[in-house]
This record gives sequence, C-alpha cells and structure tokens, in this order.
Amino acid sequence: MQTVVDERNEVLLIDKPLKWTSFDVVNKVRYAGKYKKVGHAGTLDPLATGLLILCTNKKTKEIDTYQAQEKEYTGTLVLGKTTPSIDLETEVDAEFPIDHITPEAINQVVAQLTGLIEQIPPAHSAIKVNGKRAYESARKGEEVVIKSRQVEIKEFDIDTTHFPQISFRIVCSKGTYIRSLVRDFGKLLQSGAYMSSLRRTRIGEFRIENALSLEQFLENIRNFAPNQQ
Repeated sequence: MQTVVDERNEVLLIDKPLKWTSFDVVNKVRYAGKYKKVGHAGTLDPLATGLLILCTNKKTKEIDTYQAQEKEYTGTLVLGKTTPSIDLETEVDAEFPIDHITPEAINQVVAQLTGLIEQIPPAHSAIKVNGKRAYESARKGEEVVIKSRQVEIKEFDIDTTHFPQISFRIVCSKGTYIRSLVRDFGKLLQSGAYMSSLRRTRIGEFRIENALSLEQFLENIRNFAPNQQ
C-alpha cells in the first residue's frame, strides 16, 4: 500500500492544547493529515491555548493575510509578583507591594494601555535578535535587547473580583505581546505582574467556537483516512 501526499488546500481552525508549541501542532497535523505543506498564522506560546489558524498546501500563501488581522484574547494576570518570562514558564523572582493599588489606579492604567502604545516584546519570546531567537539567549541568562514597537490595544476589559488576580479581555493589532502588556500593567501600578493564563479567542472573523480540538481533528482524519491506495 502506498501513501500519497494530500493535495487539499485548506484553512484549519485548531484549539491549541496547553504546553504544546505552535510548531508541535503544525507538525502533528502535517504528519497525521499527510499534507505536503502546513503553516500557522500567528504563534501562540506553549502556556497559551486557543485559536490557531493552520493553512495547508497552496493556502499557505494566505498566511500573511490572516496574521495581519486583529486578535482577541482572554486571560488572567497576578499583581504583586514577577517572573523572568512574565508567565508560569519560570518561577517567581520578586514580590512587590499591592496595598496601594486602588480601583481608580487600575482604571487609569487600563486607559494608559488602550489605543496606540509602544511596547517592548518579552526577552522570553520567539522574536529574532541578531538572527537568534530571543528566548534562547534569555534562558541562558544572557542580556537581550529588543527594540520597542507600536501596537494598538483596541479594547481592554478587566474584572478585579478576585484581586490580586485580574481577569482580562483584550482586542489588539498584529504584533501585540500580551505578556508585555501584563508586565507594563504591573510597572505602571508601581508593582509587578505576571500572566497566569492566556487564551486566544478570535483572529479576524475566525472564532474559537468554530475550532476543533487537536483530538477532534485527529479523530476526523482517522475516520476519513484520505489518500490511501
């Protein structure tokens, strides 16, 4: 029996599992679906979940179009503590006071971080610095200098019911780093913060409600068993 490469040109919506890298998902889908080519339209960190757009074969030419569209995220941050990676990939490295933080101060910072803003991507990120992934240097304890960039935060909603944990919903432009937003949120409150969870819920008109879990996708592939002869 010979297996033939799948020539279907598709846009697949996958709900990325926790602790998987975006490239892990791409490789799994390519292998399971026997696609000739698969690419993703926008990286999600391993500790983030949610919508990952995968393009197969000729549809990979449309990746830039999807990457350019606005994104929506939900998640949680914790005030009063920081980690080097600004998420739970690394351990807490410092603690800060939070007694001075008022609802009014939080609302002022939300306003400061809404609209066109300048932000510096995290050192623990996949952005390339001098041809090398920033996180590779950061994990070795090397200093990483990354230039700031302008992004747009179109909507920034918060819920402080479980303070110092704050839930948020953010609608933003391409290139926005939510971890950088969380870091700056803590600094502007004269404290610290790290992101405790993140989920991408929308890219343009594509929504997480229409995505398949990786298990569902693999089950569909097994049931369909395409391109075998």
